[in-house]
Amino acid sequence: MTDNLPLKRFRVIDMTHARAGPTCVRLLSDWGADVIMVEPPLESGKNRVGSTGKRHGFDFQNLHRNKRAISINLKTEEGKEIFFKLIKDADVLVENFRSVVKHKLGIDYDTVKKINPRLVYASISGFGQTGPYAERHGVDQIAQGMGGLMSVTGNPEDGPMRVGIPITDLCSGMFLAHAVLMALLDREVTGKGQWVHTSLLETMISMLDLQAARYLINGEVPKANGNYHPTGVPVGRYKTKDGHIVMSASSTRFPRLCKAIDREDLIDHPDYTSVDKRAENREALNAIIEEEFSNFTSAEITDMLIEAGVPCGPVNNIEQVFADPQVQHLKMARTQEHPELGSFNVVGTPINFSNVDRPVTCFRHTPEASEHTDDVLADLGYDATTISKLREKNVI
Repeated sequence: MTDNLPLKRFRVIDMTHARAGPTCVRLLSDWGADVIMVEPPLESGKNRVGSTGKRHGFDFQNLHRNKRAISINLKTEEGKEIFFKLIKDADVLVENFRSVVKHKLGIDYDTVKKINPRLVYASISGFGQTGPYAERHGVDQIAQGMGGLMSVTGNPEDGPMRVGIPITDLCSGMFLAHAVLMALLDREVTGKGQWVHTSLLETMISMLDLQAARYLINGEVPKANGNYHPTGVPVGRYKTKDGHIVMSASSTRFPRLCKAIDREDLIDHPDYTSVDKRAENREALNAIIEEEFSNFTSAEITDMLIEAGVPCGPVNNIEQVFADPQVQHLKMARTQEHPELGSFNVVGTPINFSNVDRPVTCFRHTPEASEHTDDVLADLGYDATTISKLREKNVI
């Protein structure tokens, strides 16, 4: 099933846990990379509980599909020997330990590159590999707070608010996957691997984007604007007769909105004749728009605005998202066949290639703990007797 996938020639050693690291690896495994997930042999299988829940839970199953799993006790010499054999022919290693942990385990980049100088070593930490916070534990919501996102999220009267998804973890994983692919491209020229890394804090600041630029360039400290855009007006969430829609009618789209709701008087109203004036009077303008929208259902006003050329759409819950005909057309639910859990859907990849069909089924189920240990060790040259002895000694 992976023959035509673009990353099929790469082997990835996955040392990740939680969410940011696995998000990076998932981007590689979904597109055919041979991923070997290395876990400690201390906890077993379906009863393992971590920050993403039980192994058979929805979160773990969604994060870790398309991998093989082995267990190695890296605190033993025999375990280290197995690990270094894995590294010898690998293309990528991904880890998201605290910055000091890999050094304590003896699997840091300077150590492994002596064994495989072509290896791309990829790391995510909470706050960076060096600096005054390097040894701190970092998790998504801490980065959302320290990185400024919570200060510009939510209603002003309610105070700072977290985003409803682990956005820092997810974006850190995506940035690291980009870095891995760039390093692999660079290796084609230099013949050498390298260490690429990012952190939750760096990612969060980067994702501030226009809000950070407002401060860096204009010296303006952005504040929370609730469900409305920080600069564009009218852009945001608006009530209807039976729910809410989101709409973007700033700039040249404003007259289209006014005509669609039969309020052409607003076009030349002195309070709304320019972008700046609409921004100054946003509360009054938004109140007028919601009063007009209250006469229509979400479906009715959406149809009216789309016909007028005003971008808009309903505010869906998650069930409505996956029932949407466009989402179904895009095949954003992806099937996994699991030997114990049966058939179920996980979240699909958003990437499309013109010469490769996007996978709509997982080519390998999310593995049980240590499911492929014997097979992988056999590939490394270990015989059945040796494997049995390693298991007895809790090395694997």
